[in-house]
Amino acid sequence: MAGVASIQVKRVYEEAADSDGARILVDRLWPRGVSKEKAGLDAWHQDVAPSPELRMWYGHDPARFDEFADRYRAELNGRTAAIDGMLGEIKGETLTLITATKDVEHSGAVVLAEVLRDRV
Repeated sequence: MAGVASIQVKRVYEEAADSDGARILVDRLWPRGVSKEKAGLDAWHQDVAPSPELRMWYGHDPARFDEFADRYRAELNGRTAAIDGMLGEIKGETLTLITATKDVEHSGAVVLAEVLRDRV
């Protein structure tokens, strides 16, 4: 955990780069139209994604993002084992959280990145 210097968020539809470090998909659902080979993932951690109920409530509405972020952080507080397990898999100094969300700025991956930065 202590070796992580950078945590970033990237869409799964962007090309993988050597500078991505560990690439972990953090969506509950597999992204449409993307093969496992093209995704170039090191892991898929559905267990740290927002709950289906929270995801449905949010509906990717930017007006609800602040409340979504608060609710998601509360969910993540109960998933410390899953978060520790994910961080334990990282080899290198960069972690790239991968998501299929179109609006990355208002995504769960951004909230998760903030939570992870606070932990490392």
